[in-house]
Amino acid sequence: MEIRIIKSPSPGTVDILMRRKGSLKSEVPPLIDAIGLVQGRMIEMVVAADIAEKTVGVTVEDIRGSCPQNMILLAIFGDTASVESALAQIKQEAEGGSKYL
Repeated sequence: MEIRIIKSPSPGTVDILMRRKGSLKSEVPPLIDAIGLVQGRMIEMVVAADIAEKTVGVTVEDIRGSCPQNMILLAIFGDTASVESALAQIKQEAEGGSKYL
C-alpha cells in the first residue's frame, strides 16, 4: 500500500481528481484543504475507505485509472488535520497487523 498527502492542492489537481472520481455525484467535496491518496489492492482499499470514514469527517472517493496491476486509488478529501488523522489510522492498521488491513 502506498500513501501520500497533498496539502493545499492546486485547482488543477482537484480538477484532475474530480474528472476521474468513480462516484456519480457531480459535486466537489465541501472542504478540500488536503487530499490523501492511498493506492493498493482492492481489498485493502475498501477497508481503508471504511477506516477513513469512521475515523474523522472526510469524503472518500474511488479514483478511476488504467493500472495494469489492478491497483485501486482512493482520494480522501477534507481539512488537513482530518486527512492526516485518517491516513495515520490507515497506516497504523496496516503496520500493526490489524485484522482490518
